[in-house]
Amino acid sequence: MSEYEELLDKFDKSDMAGWTRRFFDDLESAFQRDFDVIEENDWHGVLCVGMGGSGAGGTYLSTISSKAAGLPVHYWRDYGLPSWWGPEWLVIATSYSGNTEETISSVEMALREGGSVVGISSGGRLEDLLKESENSVHIGVPGGQMPRSAFGHLFGTQLSLFWCMGLLPAPSNQELEEMIARLRSSAEEWDPLVGTKAVDAARHISKSEIGIVAPSIMGCVASRFSCQLNENSNLFARCSEVPEMNHNEIIPWTEDSGKSQALVLIRSDYEEARTSARIDWFQNEANFSDRLVLKGEGVSLVEQMLYLSHITDWITIVLAVSIGVDPSEMTAIPALKDHLGKI
Repeated sequence: MSEYEELLDKFDKSDMAGWTRRFFDDLESAFQRDFDVIEENDWHGVLCVGMGGSGAGGTYLSTISSKAAGLPVHYWRDYGLPSWWGPEWLVIATSYSGNTEETISSVEMALREGGSVVGISSGGRLEDLLKESENSVHIGVPGGQMPRSAFGHLFGTQLSLFWCMGLLPAPSNQELEEMIARLRSSAEEWDPLVGTKAVDAARHISKSEIGIVAPSIMGCVASRFSCQLNENSNLFARCSEVPEMNHNEIIPWTEDSGKSQALVLIRSDYEEARTSARIDWFQNEANFSDRLVLKGEGVSLVEQMLYLSHITDWITIVLAVSIGVDPSEMTAIPALKDHLGKI
């Protein structure tokens, strides 16, 4: 038994590594679904509501849509809905359990004010609410795992829905098959039982505070990576985007403060040319204790996002078991929910 096979066996009690290995299977399954949703051309926009791992896909859809869609796509991670929302905005509500308090609040408000909701969950209160609404649809996903490990099911379903509704240009079946095949091949060595890439990457950032810097086009990926480090690895991490961080956070990075930080740079072929120039300058001028550069692979923006999301999941799992942390454990979140249920 290899070192990391032993560590996973000892600390990964709920098989986060196993769920991560099935990521591309989950995506493929979601891409093959045919949704009974009528294409609608009269929406003013789409609002994606959701929290935590269930809400991450909305940030990805917002970024992708800003480059390819004809409608604005925003996300909302709070109770209720923004003051500017109206029934002419389609709501896509995602809650893996179907019982996320904030998301249910948003859906109830949307239904109360005459809106249309597409809900994605493994059941729960969300499914019950939408079954009672004539103008809404519930789409089920397989249950039985942690929301953050179900990203393939959730984001895959969201993407398929956008393609089916004509909200984003739909790739052909052949293009999807080729993308999944490329992703399986390019990401294989990030599995610590197959290769050493995740182990080597984790060593670069294991002994310092972690700062993730990404071009705006990959800001959603950086944010999800930061959250996965929080939940899977029990580590503090933060993320910032270029060019925005060039107007603030660049200062401590280029002073002595940066020497205590592990710098993670996320790069993509889809970053703006001027953004690339900014990042090139920054990585030469910044101070850091160590540096890790992660480059998106693939022939489309979606493919590069999926690749980076998968390999960063492996990094967080390797970091967790390396320091004796169960990557599935999250005591504080259910404890908070129990507390809120009593008040």
